[in-house]
Amino acid sequence: MSDRRSEPESLYACLRLGASLLLMTIGGVGMYAMAVALAPVQAEFGAARGDASLPYTLTMIGFGIGGIVMGRLSDRFGVFVPLLIGGAGLGLGFVAAGSATTLLQFTLAHGILIGLLGCSATFAPLVADTALWFTRHRGIAVAICASGNYLAGTVWPPVLQYFFDTSGWRNTYIGVGIFCALTVTASAFALRRRPPALDASPSGSRFDVKSDRPLGLSPNGLMVLLAVAGVACCVAMSMPQVHIVAYCGDLGYGAARGAEMLSLMLGFGIVSRLVSGWISDRIGGLRTLLLGSTLQGIALLLFLPFDGLVSLYVVSALFGLFQGGIVPAYALIVREHFRPAEAATRTGVVLMATLFGMALGGWMSGAIFDLTGSYRAAFLNGIGWNLLNLSIVFWLLCRLPRGQRFSLQNARAGS
Repeated sequence: MSDRRSEPESLYACLRLGASLLLMTIGGVGMYAMAVALAPVQAEFGAARGDASLPYTLTMIGFGIGGIVMGRLSDRFGVFVPLLIGGAGLGLGFVAAGSATTLLQFTLAHGILIGLLGCSATFAPLVADTALWFTRHRGIAVAICASGNYLAGTVWPPVLQYFFDTSGWRNTYIGVGIFCALTVTASAFALRRRPPALDASPSGSRFDVKSDRPLGLSPNGLMVLLAVAGVACCVAMSMPQVHIVAYCGDLGYGAARGAEMLSLMLGFGIVSRLVSGWISDRIGGLRTLLLGSTLQGIALLLFLPFDGLVSLYVVSALFGLFQGGIVPAYALIVREHFRPAEAATRTGVVLMATLFGMALGGWMSGAIFDLTGSYRAAFLNGIGWNLLNLSIVFWLLCRLPRGQRFSLQNARAGS
């Protein structure tokens, strides 16, 4: 007899979602620590700004690759095992970075321990695991879990800055390492049970479409297309997120105004993720992705004619509100069209592509600015990549069975 406490949509599933949100928020410190530590680390090691930025770059690379590795472990052993590794990676990584005597040691600690083994365990595996514990409310559940990423960006920077100012960056790093090791390891025990979908896939979701040829494609073929779409949408997404501060400085508004606009984007991004999750429960992942990508393209277009201070605040808020639900939609698409036993691995691959897109887009926009002396061409470049994403998603949507293709009414009829 099955334990009803371990069924999808149960009270345990909701408690598990709360633990996943907490874990993602804690683990997110690995992504945002270098944004705060950049200046003191540069001064400590007497490095150039570009060299001092390498720890962040390697952290993101390790984060992306680690998402695949941790996803594979999660598919095989459940999310508990990668979380134990993640707690140890974050703990050892921050302690090692805080004790580093050279910039190379600091960089390796960030890239290997914090990125590859640490925060990667608290992103893709948790998103994929959450999708396995919900059926009717899968979209909003995944959105809540993925909000931990933005919540970490809201909570950690001011906390780190306070302790940097009062205790120094080295002591803060060591303290964060001990905190992460204890809290992530302890919280992981709340997620020890394996999702029932890994043993017997439930048929409760009206969007589950599992076959050997999802959307008429090979599984790897569909995954490659989703990865390309992920790169494309995040190249576009990175333009405002990475360069809004510099853009405001060039316009004469100052870096502080740009930082406020970035914070506004992230804040509205949380709202966007929750609203998009609610929408996806009614129309499915592909349609939600198409909607989010379309709105993101519109927001990018608005940056071109409106460059006044007030209008930039408004457009930044709209951009955050439009794009926050895009990345979680990929996890939903994977859950809807691939087998549950592959969910974490394939989610890790697709989310790695989105991280690569953010890294590529951030660099590309800067390179275009260097060539043209203006961000206008960089915005146009982002719009072009956004159109590529729209084309792929629309083509995939057209490959859905006719009864599921456009009908919102049919989607709701299953509820």
